[in-house]
Amino acid sequence: MDKIYNIVYMGTPHYAKEILSILIEAEDMNVSLVLTQPDRPVGRKKVLTPPPVKVLAEAHGIKVLQPNRLSEEGIEDAIRAQNPDFIIVAAFGQILPQSILNIAPCINLHASLLPQYRGASPVQQSLLNGDEKTGVTSMLMEAGLDTGPMLGKITFVIPEDMRLFALMEQLTQDACSLTLSTVRNFDTIVPEPQDESRASLCKKIKKSDGQIDFEDAGVIYNKYRAFEGWPGIFAENGTKFDDVHLLEREKPHRAGEILGFEGESALVGCTRGSLKIGRLQPASKKTMSAKAYCVGRGLKVGDTIV
Repeated sequence: MDKIYNIVYMGTPHYAKEILSILIEAEDMNVSLVLTQPDRPVGRKKVLTPPPVKVLAEAHGIKVLQPNRLSEEGIEDAIRAQNPDFIIVAAFGQILPQSILNIAPCINLHASLLPQYRGASPVQQSLLNGDEKTGVTSMLMEAGLDTGPMLGKITFVIPEDMRLFALMEQLTQDACSLTLSTVRNFDTIVPEPQDESRASLCKKIKKSDGQIDFEDAGVIYNKYRAFEGWPGIFAENGTKFDDVHLLEREKPHRAGEILGFEGESALVGCTRGSLKIGRLQPASKKTMSAKAYCVGRGLKVGDTIV
């Protein structure tokens, strides 16, 4: 083997953990230092929980640093002491200061086809917009947010019924492949500047983004796909909806009107289009079938579901 690449790695969630795993497994990669976010309280009991990247790194005996900010004293020196060939970054959660960018080529694995969807929630944004395709981009980092020249891309065509978890799994696999190929071919890659005229930003998801009003069935269905896990989709009164299918996009109805029942599911009209809803969960209650929900409340065809 001609070359062993010495890697400093920065990442935090499951997506980043899988990329770290592929680097650890690769015979021509040596991960000498890992940086990740501090442990955070998780769940109702606020149990202090380490990031997935930390758990994996420590299981392999790799030194882990968890700075609140990369500008903290000693962090730059610790990275520089590793004399890395590359600093690889995936969903780390902090902007890298120029002093660290200067240490070695910093390669970021971003889960969109840049310059589209720079920022915190590119996978959700792709689903919210009903995009036909998305992908992963490797890029050479600079001081801006996801603005650096691109090194490589893998494109994926999104099935119309694919939701966030499945899409994230696909993009994670593609990011693992792209990481290895980008590092191994770095010397022959000609970086491609991003076209600023095509750039777009995506924001951090808030819980309130999951609220729906039965105006547009296509928009609601895309929210259902994008907000799998959290925040989900829910009415103003807190009723949550699950097992949602798009029936059609255009036909006008009264918003929230019960059009009929199919098995345990309710067919619900929107101002534009209609949905089939399999399960509902009223606020502070257990999940139930849509039909059981309607029967329990005496709701019939022609009534409003919430």
